[in-house]
Amino acid sequence: MSAETTAPRAPRRDEAKIPGSLRRYSVMAYVVGVMLAVLVFVGVPLNYGFGVPEVSAVVSPIHGFLFIVYLVAAFDLALKARFTGKGTALVLLAGVVPLLSFWVERRVSRRVRAGLPV
Repeated sequence: MSAETTAPRAPRRDEAKIPGSLRRYSVMAYVVGVMLAVLVFVGVPLNYGFGVPEVSAVVSPIHGFLFIVYLVAAFDLALKARFTGKGTALVLLAGVVPLLSFWVERRVSRRVRAGLPV
């Protein structure tokens, strides 16, 4: 037996399905980022500063639903591109911090397209 046949193999990436998953993730990262920015930078100041809760009342549930869709899209990409556990957790949490999803999406997209681990 040679050393090649006994060495454990790294899990294979599902190359054929990665582009679709990456596109879905990218779209959701931008949508969630915009919704969170609107909520934090417009809705919250209007609600607590000026007593106008309507923007926050409309944007909050929409962002909440879209965040769940973002989590599904990010987890789908993580499975297909074989993200590390730490990388998966960081990508999933990026939709919680305002404007972070834009930066993380750009970084993840570049690494996935280059075939590098995330």
